[in-house]
Amino acid sequence: MEEKLWHKSYAEGVPWSIDYEELTVSEGLTRSAREFPDQVALNYMGKKITYKQLDGMVNSFARALSDLGVKKGDKVATIMPNIPQMIIANMAAFRIGAVVVLNNPLYTERELQYQLDDSDSIIAITLTLLVPRIEKIMPETKVKKIIGCQINTYLPFPKKQLFPLVRKAMYRKIEPTDKVLRFEDLIRKYPSTPVEEKGKWEELSTIIYTGGTTGVSKGVMLSHKNISVNVQQFAAWFPDLDRGGISLVGTFPVFHAAGFTACQNFFCWQAWEHCMIPRPDPAGVIEILKKDKPDYLPGVPTIFVGLLAEPEFREMDLSFIKGFFSGAAPLAADTIRDLKELTGATILEVYGQTETSPIATVTPWGGVIKPGTVGIPVPDTDIKIMDIETGENELPRGEVGEIAIYGPQNMMGYYKKPEETAEALRNGWVYTSDIGFFDEDGYLSVVDRKKDMIIAGGYNIYPVEIDNVLFDHPKILEACAVGVPDEYRGETLKAFIVTKEGETLTAEEVIAYCKENLAPYKVPKDIEFADELPKSVVGKILRRELRDQEIAKQEKPE
Repeated sequence: MEEKLWHKSYAEGVPWSIDYEELTVSEGLTRSAREFPDQVALNYMGKKITYKQLDGMVNSFARALSDLGVKKGDKVATIMPNIPQMIIANMAAFRIGAVVVLNNPLYTERELQYQLDDSDSIIAITLTLLVPRIEKIMPETKVKKIIGCQINTYLPFPKKQLFPLVRKAMYRKIEPTDKVLRFEDLIRKYPSTPVEEKGKWEELSTIIYTGGTTGVSKGVMLSHKNISVNVQQFAAWFPDLDRGGISLVGTFPVFHAAGFTACQNFFCWQAWEHCMIPRPDPAGVIEILKKDKPDYLPGVPTIFVGLLAEPEFREMDLSFIKGFFSGAAPLAADTIRDLKELTGATILEVYGQTETSPIATVTPWGGVIKPGTVGIPVPDTDIKIMDIETGENELPRGEVGEIAIYGPQNMMGYYKKPEETAEALRNGWVYTSDIGFFDEDGYLSVVDRKKDMIIAGGYNIYPVEIDNVLFDHPKILEACAVGVPDEYRGETLKAFIVTKEGETLTAEEVIAYCKENLAPYKVPKDIEFADELPKSVVGKILRRELRDQEIAKQEKPE
């Protein structure tokens, strides 16, 4: 790869380009089990599963799937939170050459029906709680069998102790039928001896659905190469971190692209320990930090903001934390500062999309941390800033435009959607619909989503900039600015705010603060205080939902 602007900011020992091992992530797990058999792979609320045990469980379940008639290329849907069965099922499907279809267990019947039908899934593996829901929509899909998983199967303590940690409704017994099977029965039935690896490098491995907030969700197709390459790119970013003996907290759900890579594929490849948490709220994360003292803590900004709002977190000895990984939205400068002051650990921002497997940029390991940026492109990854109107003209450094990404981690396309694929994937470049720019050192800043850009009185306004100013206010916990229709300006700005516990704030105070820190045309005209803001399953604030609510209010007749 030819030298790029950002290569001068690479940490020592990080290559511009990688000679990739053509190993699938399932083969990577087998290698980890061979080289680190007694290393803990999964730590599920104190239940520790070694790499040798995990690889054996994957072999057993791979045999079970094959015996149920799952063949190479068949689609296997997994619909679970972060429990051991999720990892086992995904890796088993990879191993027999089937295609994993990741689904959010919080989705409604309508949403699940669409994804199961659109993906052509023939098997659904899910929590026993959700079995009746899947049974109800089975006739509208191609699903022939459901495999139910108990949330307490791998717990080291009685299920009655589980209920303070998760909702009691999540525990539900099922009786086997010709269409509904129990995970624990299947995995006990088959031997754990090695299974032939049928997943091939260039073949489809995974379908992950985009959120669908701007229309019908699309199934992103990722090959075994895509996901393995992305893991190897991320591993190369940390030349001084060894395989084995390192632990991380799985705050990202595995059914999400970030969790799929960081909390499944990467840790299996590196033979690290995954401290599993089905529900990543601050109390649960603090409990894991106290008990397991993990080396690394990934999360979205709202996770870190929530932790910093907890006095117990601020009073803990956190010297064991070596680093934080943040994704899904930019970290506010005060959040970076507070985490650094508390722990002395490195805070790395990660950026990408499901369409890029998802990692495209990361803060340089051991390098300069620039608040407001998402780091620099990982090895073998090129990024261009294109004009927003046509997407055909590359813009010079410092100018704002649409981010386009090129690399071996780029998706194969959208499942059964050739027109959408052609729009997003142009000559191998993923056009992200994100707006950003490069600075003089090759650090990328993501200004906003293309569809979230506000045009008020002829000015282009990026709401993330307003969010960041509001986050810096000492009394504000969370904030989100949106554009709402305005007869005079076209759009005008409204900010939704959650104050920190025990703090009081008025709209007038917020507007006065914004006037001190923003150009006049960027100052919100309306402020609304809320107890909480709507968030995605990974904790990302849903700007579009807030905007839609405001539009609905305006359209509602008096």
